[in-house]
Amino acid sequence: MEPTLITEEFVERLSKLDKICDQFHLSLQSACNDTLKRMNRRYTIEEFKNGVNLLRRTYPNVSLTTDVIVGFPGETEEEFNITYENLKEIKFYKMHVFKYSQRKGTKAAVMPNQIDGNVKEERSRKLIELSNKNEEEYNKEYIGKEVEVLFEEPHIENEKKYMKGHTTNYMVVKLETNDNLDNVIKKVKIVDVDKLELIAK
Repeated sequence: MEPTLITEEFVERLSKLDKICDQFHLSLQSACNDTLKRMNRRYTIEEFKNGVNLLRRTYPNVSLTTDVIVGFPGETEEEFNITYENLKEIKFYKMHVFKYSQRKGTKAAVMPNQIDGNVKEERSRKLIELSNKNEEEYNKEYIGKEVEVLFEEPHIENEKKYMKGHTTNYMVVKLETNDNLDNVIKKVKIVDVDKLELIAK
């Protein structure tokens, strides 16, 4: 979703719909206003944070994911640090991190101050580490909770049979079972975390 869509009226109307899951993917790209301006994005990080807070007030178990581009032309070390600190504060469940690459025919491709590949690699690594840390911490908070899972995928691991699926807020859950639960919604209890997946009984 575009961040500019998230108004009080929009979220209020959305909250009345039973079929909406409490997971939202918000297109951010950068968490620094100067970088956003060069990207020609029509919102500020402050407006974005207001939208995030609105969704979190409306949906108590909401999980938020986003896309972030590192190394956009002209992105200084200071701008990247601003992005990093804002992302740390927002604490997305998961971030999809992309390194900017020049695309012929775009304005950005001919902008001055193109960023070195090694710098992009390092910035990407830092954000992926932050994303994984957030996801692990968020998942651990679910140990002991009961959740509804839509199971969709059989999975074999160490000769054990599992079914994998997602909660309403898009967390991956695996359950050891011999039953075919394909396309079944089932209430389970989270008992542990395996890297970035929840283990259920």
